[in-house]
Amino acid sequence: MNEYPDTKVTVVVDATFGHRIDKREVAEFNDAIDNNELVSPPAGAVGRGDGFVLTIAKKIGATVVSNDSYQEFHQDHPWLFDGGRLMGGKPVPLVGWVFIDRLPVRPSATKSVKKASREANRPMPIPRTPPPNIKLAAKTKATTTSSATASASAQVQNARTKPTTAVNELAPFLEFVEKYKLGSKVKGVVETYSAHGVYVRIGDVLGYLPLRLMANPAPRSARDFVKIGQQVSLVVSSFTASRRSIDVGIVGPVTAVKKAAPVKKSKKRPAAAQTRPAAVQTRPVAGQTRKAPAKKK
Repeated sequence: MNEYPDTKVTVVVDATFGHRIDKREVAEFNDAIDNNELVSPPAGAVGRGDGFVLTIAKKIGATVVSNDSYQEFHQDHPWLFDGGRLMGGKPVPLVGWVFIDRLPVRPSATKSVKKASREANRPMPIPRTPPPNIKLAAKTKATTTSSATASASAQVQNARTKPTTAVNELAPFLEFVEKYKLGSKVKGVVETYSAHGVYVRIGDVLGYLPLRLMANPAPRSARDFVKIGQQVSLVVSSFTASRRSIDVGIVGPVTAVKKAAPVKKSKKRPAAAQTRPAAVQTRPVAGQTRKAPAKKK
């Protein structure tokens, strides 16, 4: 704004920006939104913040100030390659911010997107040898090796006949991986229960919250800890490209779902009931002899 004082600047942030900043900055962020200093795209907008800022620039013929190349939008916005439509900037030591015209990098010049796509579509590795660290006795080594090889062959056949099911669609999964690195904090809504955790909806993707990442120690059941429709704060734990799955963990305290304690019925004996006397068994004392029963006359 100081370098181009006669230029009207519109700042566009992603719809999730307010949930990813420090809590101490939320009030300032909300004031900036109310004062039209910051603009966020409407919920469910295609392309989110990137598509929104390009749509604004296309409509009014503005220059986009960003170091992004917007590779997935080149087909719909070819004007990005026109001179003066894209500007980048970087801080220079002892100088300050320096802005300069730039041209976006075409997709063919980078392999990151292609590599991520190939990795996401790659199937799970198929075992071809027995598992390591198996100690075999000398006499049964050949027999055990044969059975292990047969087991490995069965695993190969099962892996070929049962294809890996992807949890998420390719495009939303790649966008999530590029946007949120491991350790990033996100918000999710509990959608369904599973055998060992729950699935949570995080925007356009599903994340998996296992029991081991809910609490320490892990709860016995997910139903006792969270409920359907509950919003929880999460942290990205891991990605599995072959299944396009996203593991997340709980951040901060979560109020567990409390169950009503069952009412215990008191068992009272009726007043007229009588107790049976305990059976008494008499035994002879050591040193004494039993008296023979008197004979009947």
